[in-house]
Order: sequence, then C-alpha cells, then structure tokens
Amino acid sequence: MVLPVTEENLLQAAAVHAESWRDSHRSFCSPEFVAAHTPQRQAAYLRGELMQGKQLWMLAEAQPVGLVSLWGSLIENLYVLPSEQGKGYGSTLLRFAMAHCAGTPVLWVLSNNLRAQSLYQRHGFRMTGREHPLSGTLAELEMAWTGGELPPVHSGSLQRRERGPSE
Repeated sequence: MVLPVTEENLLQAAAVHAESWRDSHRSFCSPEFVAAHTPQRQAAYLRGELMQGKQLWMLAEAQPVGLVSLWGSLIENLYVLPSEQGKGYGSTLLRFAMAHCAGTPVLWVLSNNLRAQSLYQRHGFRMTGREHPLSGTLAELEMAWTGGELPPVHSGSLQRRERGPSE
C-alpha cells in the first residue's frame, strides 16, 4: 500500500531513506559521509522536503519498503530497502509517481547508478542530455518520460488520478 508520508510516519520513511541512501552511496562516498546519513538526519531532510511542498509517499507491505517524492512533474527520492530490491517495489513506486505527475515525468539519476537508469529506461524514460556535474567523475543526468499513455498502477491500494480529455 502506498501511503502519504506525514509527521506520524516520517521516522519510518526516514529509516528507509537512510538505509537505502547509505547502501546506494557507500561505493563512492567517504565512510564518514555515508555514516552521517542517519534516520534522524534523513527525517530532518524529508521534513524539509514536505515543507517545500513536495509530496512524499511510502510503500509499505508488512513493513515500509520504499519511498518516492514528487514535486510537480519531478520525481525524486525513489529508494527501496536493499533487502527488498528486485521485487518490483521500485517499479510500483515509479508508476505511482508517474501517475500523479503534473506533466511529463522527469527525474535526475546519478551517472554511476546503472541499475536505476535501467529501471527508468524499462519504464519509458530516456536521457535528455542535460546534466549537473557533481565531481570530475560523477554527475546527475536528467531523464524524461517519452512513452505514450502512462502505465497503469497495478495494485488495488494505489489510485491513479483521473485525467481529463486534453491530457
């Protein structure tokens, strides 16, 4: 079930974000920088995202397994617990966010995150050529959805917003 992140479940979302972020960044960030991304730090980060007006959702099965945020048509913070990856949760969260975008879905992905790039490509995203260099060897790459009709959300607990005839 995809639930909105609120103050009541923010710490659960932050725990998922912290563990997932540390796992995805440990191969190229210093151990000290990775260790600093605690659930408490990530709770403050996610609270700030909410205060900026971003929408955050958490996917929970028996326990929280992933999260995603959305700001207009920008999809961000798509994280799934390392132990839960490869089970379709990332696809579920991505389709959910795409279905709630205010326009053509776009996102930014790290240049070294080939697994995420593959996921996004399977769902119709393509590189736009825009990038934000982060270091001499690392950049954020913009991807935009280039498909036709947005994919349906599979779970009955997920609701796709109604689209008007002009969309």
